[in-house]
Amino acid sequence: MTGAMAGFAVEDMFLKAAARELPVGQVLILFGGLGMLGFALLVRRRGERVLDPAILTRTVLVRAGFELAGRLCYTLAIALVPLTLASAILQAAPLAVVAGAALVFGERVGWRRWSAIAAGFAGVMLILRPGLEGFGPPALLAVAGMIGFAGRDLATRAAPPVLSNLQLGVCGFAMMVPAGAVLLALSGGAAMPSPAALAQLGAATAVGVAAYWALTVAMRTGEVAAVTPFRYTRLVFAMLLGALVFGERPDAATLAGSAIVVAAGVYTLLRGSRRAGSARR
Repeated sequence: MTGAMAGFAVEDMFLKAAARELPVGQVLILFGGLGMLGFALLVRRRGERVLDPAILTRTVLVRAGFELAGRLCYTLAIALVPLTLASAILQAAPLAVVAGAALVFGERVGWRRWSAIAAGFAGVMLILRPGLEGFGPPALLAVAGMIGFAGRDLATRAAPPVLSNLQLGVCGFAMMVPAGAVLLALSGGAAMPSPAALAQLGAATAVGVAAYWALTVAMRTGEVAAVTPFRYTRLVFAMLLGALVFGERPDAATLAGSAIVVAAGVYTLLRGSRRAGSARR
């Protein structure tokens, strides 16, 4: 999970850089197409079917829908707002996963964890600062992306076991192509990419494929409470890259809100892990 988070932060950096030159829709099409091709080659190398019939099951289609929404909204967000801000909002995804696990899978969540979840979302509101200058639709896109990724992670755990992690990767990246095509049609058309933009997209694809595979393995083979806390390392990587590459300096409210979200998430997940351990004993 830590390796996946480092990879996603680097991927975001390259996508944000490419989006400075190319329309976001075009970035999604190229990134999704390259990622889908990369996973398809890995699937064929293992002798698996790229298009397994299980892809059309309800769970996988729901997962694809969440993937599409998460990728579309979050890519727009990192193109329009500071990388640190978008990544800070994304840290609420583990809290949404725990809440979703209670509502969808019937996992037991006590009042202490529900209180921590509420505190975490209050931290998100502190980062967003609704009603103040600087609050707007771009920041809400990061929230929508966070919800999409949380739904994807929940659906990943319910995906048919017959589908490998690589096959799920093909599905995930494939969703970016139609999303990018719709966005590109609405935004006015494509542009000729420069060698630098192509290199950035290629680097984002290579790192993104590796990170996506690592995330899928972590969510399908590890306990949610054990692996999910390590998602918060993404914020550390994003803050470092935002400062070093884009010269970002998060303000006090963003740092305070991020600390609240991370503290609430770690408490929620550690509390769940402790409860699970007591139940096993």
